[in-house]
Amino acid sequence: MEEIKAAIEAAVPGAGVEIVVNPSVSGQHSLRLRPGDSVSGAVAVAKFLRDDPELALDFLSNVTGVDWPDKEIAEKVKVTRTVTKTVEGVEQAVEETVEETRKRVEPGCLEAVYHLFSVAKGHGPVVLRIKTENRTDQVELPSLTPVWRSAEFQEREIFDLYGIVFTGHPDLRRLLMWEGFKDHPMRRDYVEPDDFEYEPTAHDEVLKRAMAHQAKQKAAETVAGAADAGAGAEGTGVGA
Repeated sequence: MEEIKAAIEAAVPGAGVEIVVNPSVSGQHSLRLRPGDSVSGAVAVAKFLRDDPELALDFLSNVTGVDWPDKEIAEKVKVTRTVTKTVEGVEQAVEETVEETRKRVEPGCLEAVYHLFSVAKGHGPVVLRIKTENRTDQVELPSLTPVWRSAEFQEREIFDLYGIVFTGHPDLRRLLMWEGFKDHPMRRDYVEPDDFEYEPTAHDEVLKRAMAHQAKQKAAETVAGAADAGAGAEGTGVGA
């Protein structure tokens, strides 16, 4: 993996690549491109991996999406502060070092993970990862479909389910959900709707939730109707 990283950095000046170590038994380490790399930079790295005669990663088997939510991190730090203490009957300002726990939030991100093989050389996978700046308003990543055509539908699926916007994709639109669907169902903070109007054969828990939603809607309509009727009666009284 170190050799591949060095080869990328030598072939694509300015490419930011880091090795992500996998501590599991599989030991399948991966390469992650620096967030915010330009479209041309990421595509240049992909083309190098495909066209380099030693690597020849000519086959993209699959692309997956990952949602990394914001993470709260607690850190213990040593802080020196001035306190007043009584020493031999005399109040004095002294410095003491104490340990405090401080919390910070590490912003989350979205990530696309590409699994690459070489049919010509018979080796792989090489796992290439690209992550967004955050998971709210900076969710663009360069599309690698122009390099590996097999990424086309898989990037569409990730766009649909995770909300990553692949710039340079030839036909970026929803694949599994319909065009009017809101949100992205594979996000960690996704909230399922409770109406299930699209469920053709609602059953069990789905049916219970659908019935509860319908009852809530009916109650809301009744309240709204009563309010409208009261407003109309008041208007009639004023007019008289």
